[in-house]
Amino acid sequence: MIQKIIQGYCRLLGWLMVASLALMVVMVFGNVVMRYAFNSGLTLSEELSRWLFVWMTFMGAVVALHERAHLGTDALVSRLPRGGQKLCLAASLLLMLYMCWLMFDGALQQVKINWDSTSAVMETSMGYFYASGMVFAVLAAPVLLLNLFRLFAGQLSDEELVGIRESEEGNPNDYIPQEQAK
Repeated sequence: MIQKIIQGYCRLLGWLMVASLALMVVMVFGNVVMRYAFNSGLTLSEELSRWLFVWMTFMGAVVALHERAHLGTDALVSRLPRGGQKLCLAASLLLMLYMCWLMFDGALQQVKINWDSTSAVMETSMGYFYASGMVFAVLAAPVLLLNLFRLFAGQLSDEELVGIRESEEGNPNDYIPQEQAK
């Protein structure tokens, strides 16, 4: 059930990222056209695009965490026995949970410090800008906790014990020219 909830909010985050990117493209392209064609522009589009980019980055980090799509290397962990892989994964998940706490606490402090400050153009509290870190930490923690639970319950496959996903591009050594393959 929790896994379905996490998949649901990751799907929602995906749609929010698509909408953010589309809005950013429209605003920036429209601003470029207005500046060159009409010698004017919307100052709001620059600031709002920057805010959307930050929020989109944090949302994408949650989705990438869920899909195990962050960059990583498995040179050491893949050579360990299953018990060593479990230990390394548990340590990495616990460290990431601690980092989520640090991110939440730091972002909360920034929200408190900057709540009365307003942005230059939109005149909106800068606290909303820094709240993106808090939202990331709150949404990433359940993903990590679920993985930790699945690890301790023995529900992870051997491939999932190595904390990264193989590249979709494949290994460059897999592409052998036809002359050498014969």
